[in-house]
Formats: sequence, structure tokens, C-alpha cells
Amino acid sequence: MNRIPGFYAWHAHRKIFLVCSLLAALAPAVTAQELSNLPYVPTPQVVVDEMLKLAGVTADDFVIDLGSGDGRIVITAAKRFKAKGLGVDIDGKLVALSNRNARAEKVEDRVEFAERDMFQTEISKASVLTLYVLPDFMQKLRSKVLTELKPGTRVVAHDYPIDEWHPDRVVTLTVPEKMEANGTDKAYLYLWIVPAGVGGSWRVDFDAEKRSEEIIVTFSQRFQKIDAAAERMRRPLPIQNPTLTGAEVKFSIALGTTQYQFSGRVDGDKIEGTATTSSGKGLLKWRGTRVAKGS
Repeated sequence: MNRIPGFYAWHAHRKIFLVCSLLAALAPAVTAQELSNLPYVPTPQVVVDEMLKLAGVTADDFVIDLGSGDGRIVITAAKRFKAKGLGVDIDGKLVALSNRNARAEKVEDRVEFAERDMFQTEISKASVLTLYVLPDFMQKLRSKVLTELKPGTRVVAHDYPIDEWHPDRVVTLTVPEKMEANGTDKAYLYLWIVPAGVGGSWRVDFDAEKRSEEIIVTFSQRFQKIDAAAERMRRPLPIQNPTLTGAEVKFSIALGTTQYQFSGRVDGDKIEGTATTSSGKGLLKWRGTRVAKGS
């Protein structure tokens, strides 16, 4: 974990500096409401810009910033990329400031700011979620993120990763203006793409060489990392290169001398997609259906 030696930082737009050992002892008792009086320090604009760039924000996105401070992340997303968004902060004065800033930048029709506890905020509408919270709070938010956000949603965090959930991408920035407050000029940005749940067994049906095939593919999953095994008529098949990116799953299976490259989109207990062959015979449609345990 990338931490400032001896110190922690609080939310995207406010930081509190405490000796690590003291904070570790007090963290379980700290609530979002108790943190409302923390000193406010705006996130450097260069960091805001790079967070939105890393998330690949476009006009089709809805950005939610938990702990939005003066609103600059959501406002920048609206002004530069025409996105829509929501910022929430426990500090009512900062929420009022955010609304004034939105009006000044003429994006008040695309953004909203609310005085709200981040843990009580509904986030399922987000296609991009931005975070800058204490490591302990990152862990508490992990289950909320994985439960409420749709597969494919991009999550970008500043300075602190989520333990055990390996990021899809990490960017390191040199930001001189952070030195005075943080004791370092480095900013660390982490990107995660929320994965679909594919763990378990699936029946894969498709037509191959003018005959119908049924294969059982079993995935083991830890966040976006997956392994896979396959069988046909209770006999194992070689399966390679299983990957999961958001709701997109890919793998390859050899049937005889033909290698099939499968690509599909997960939708609950179904997967639909296409497969290509090493013989170049064009696209084959395939369908996966989750196999209930015990069936």
C-alpha cells in the first residue's frame, strides 16, 4: 500500500495527518460524520484531469464522486467531457460551494451535489466512481462497490488502493504541489473495472463443423482474475487464456485440431457471444447458461 510514511490522507478533497499508530488505534471508532470537520484541501487539478482520463470519461458517462469537496471532479467531467454526475459530501458548506461552482462553470444542468454520507449513497447509477478515502474506508467501501455497481463500471482512486483487489491499471504522477501537505510529490492513481460474477459452471452451446456441441466450462474467480476448466462428455478439454474485463469474458478451447476463440458478454446467468476458429471459417454464435449447483 502506498502510504505517506507516518501519515494518512482523507478523502478526495480533504486530508488529515495523524501518526499512523494513533490512527490505526482510533480508525474503528471513526465515522463519516465525525470526519466532517477535517481540514479541506482541494485535489490538484492535474490529478483530477488524470483521474478522468484514466477512467476514459465521455459524454455517455455518469460520474459519482464520494466526498466531492468543492465539486471539481464532477464539474470537470461535465465541462470537459459533457458527462453528467453527482457529488456527495458530509459537509453542507462544501456542497453549497460546489453548487455555486457548478453555476459559475455553467454546468448546473448536468451535475448535482448533495449533503450525504457516502456509505448511505446509492451508487448504482454510476458508470464512473471516483474515490480518495482513508485506507480503512476503502476496505469498507469495497463490498458496496462490488455489490451496487454494474459490471464494466470504472472505479478510480487517488493514492490508496483496495487491499486484495488488484487494480487493472496504476498511474504514478509527479505533483510538486503535494509536497508541502503530503511530504511527497507523488500521486498514485488506481483503476478497477467492476467484474461480472462468473464463478461456477456454465453449459456452453454452439454449432461447430455442422454439428451441435455442448461443453461445460467451470470458472474460479477472485475479483477480475479467473481460471477455467472445460469438459465435453465428461472428458477434459484444453482451455486457455481465460480473461474477464467487466462483463466481457474470453477463453479458447481446442476441439480436435481446431482452436476456438470465444468472446461473450455476461448478463446474470447467461452469456452470449461469438467464436472464431483457427481455420478462419467465420463467426459462430454461442450461448452460455449457468449450471445450478447439484444439477
